[in-house]
Amino acid sequence: MSGHPVIVGGGSAGMAAAIELVDAGVRCTLIDEASRPGGVVYRGPLRAGVDLGYLGARYSKALGKLHTDFAARAQSIDLRLNSRVVGGDDHSLVVLDEQEQLQSLAFEQLILAAGCHERNVPFPGWTLPGVMLLGGLQLQIKSNVVKPLGTTLIAGTGPLLPLVACQLHAAGAKVAGVYEACAFNRIARQSLALMNKPQLFLDGLSMLAYLKLHGIPMHYGWGVVEARGEGELTEVSVAPYDDAWKADMTHVRRESVQTLAVGYGFIPRTQLSQQLGLAHGYSTDGYLRAECNVWQQSSLEHIHLAGDMAGIRGGEAAMLTGRIAAVSILQQRGVLNAAQAIERRERYLGQLASIKRFRSGVERYTARGPAQVELPQADTVICRCEQVTREAIDLALEQGVQDMAGLKMRTRVSMGDCQGRMCVGYCSDRLRAATGRADVGWLRPRFPVDPVPFSAFKHAGTEA
Repeated sequence: MSGHPVIVGGGSAGMAAAIELVDAGVRCTLIDEASRPGGVVYRGPLRAGVDLGYLGARYSKALGKLHTDFAARAQSIDLRLNSRVVGGDDHSLVVLDEQEQLQSLAFEQLILAAGCHERNVPFPGWTLPGVMLLGGLQLQIKSNVVKPLGTTLIAGTGPLLPLVACQLHAAGAKVAGVYEACAFNRIARQSLALMNKPQLFLDGLSMLAYLKLHGIPMHYGWGVVEARGEGELTEVSVAPYDDAWKADMTHVRRESVQTLAVGYGFIPRTQLSQQLGLAHGYSTDGYLRAECNVWQQSSLEHIHLAGDMAGIRGGEAAMLTGRIAAVSILQQRGVLNAAQAIERRERYLGQLASIKRFRSGVERYTARGPAQVELPQADTVICRCEQVTREAIDLALEQGVQDMAGLKMRTRVSMGDCQGRMCVGYCSDRLRAATGRADVGWLRPRFPVDPVPFSAFKHAGTEA
């Protein structure tokens, strides 16, 4: 059994947790599927010598500090990159390591900081080459891998839209416009909550000023309705949305673009937390999430949650939750006494409070309209793995399907490699709308949660 804590996820939460543990004299193991730590937010460029000035001075400073602090403690961190946790239970993990071999890693304490994935919104043409998720496009920009093809249109909701538009333009890409589904007056009503993070609020105003200065239009109360093209994207149709996000098809506008980036928020990654048997609940928007207390402890006190798994609040909050989880482990191991641990936890919770108030304002104005589920047509593919269309889902609902398990059995949604990551949001929304129930179940992941090559089983071993 590993004598020191194990952290799953090398993003800002996992890195901060590792730093907190090492500073208290506790070695740890950190596992991440990427080739370098930092996660989506702070991974940085994949090659040396890249100037990230177009991402802003504050971002570059935060990126540099996190990696410098982490590197200074590297000798006390067993960092395992290019490794995926594909399953486990409440005492051990199954890891597909860098050599694509399966290893069993036992643990006494665990921090799950596996992050989130983007919410997919199906609409006609959403599977065309050239249609991307906004977070994926931003990761390309941050890694300086490749710029999007031709002119880019950005649609969805939330503060990430204008941020990516500014970053794209500053990196030399052409941006046709930004279409925010939420009406401007609804955003304005959240100004008081957004002022809980004054610098972020001012950054938002600066981004809007930047877009205006460079002639990039920002449309409020508009959203995507269709993407078209023969083999690749050539045209996007957008329309005004009402308060329920129902598109007004009498005022459709068509834009000739080569890239469409859509962003409708993020969902916590619960595949591993479900496999470990942790207690889960539902967020206000209907998505499954693992439950935790003020110590970031899950329903099993030796397993902690940090970062986006404990709530989608951004990189700064992720680091604070990672540190709180580490403090809890330090208390469990007797490194800190109760008074010391509580004092440190309260200091981090105090910093987290203003972020939570800020994020609550964002969540209120980005709350999805129920009419969004009407975007797909009968032949629109919902489950890309199994090629299940909206027509098949409609038929299953007409036949009386009441929950996710029934929908899976009737239509084969979620039975492909992604195990529902792409389609679970739409299916859950449709079921809740059709049944009027808040809890329609969730798609429980199978082992392994990610595909494993057959060669991995040949020398599968156990690590002490």
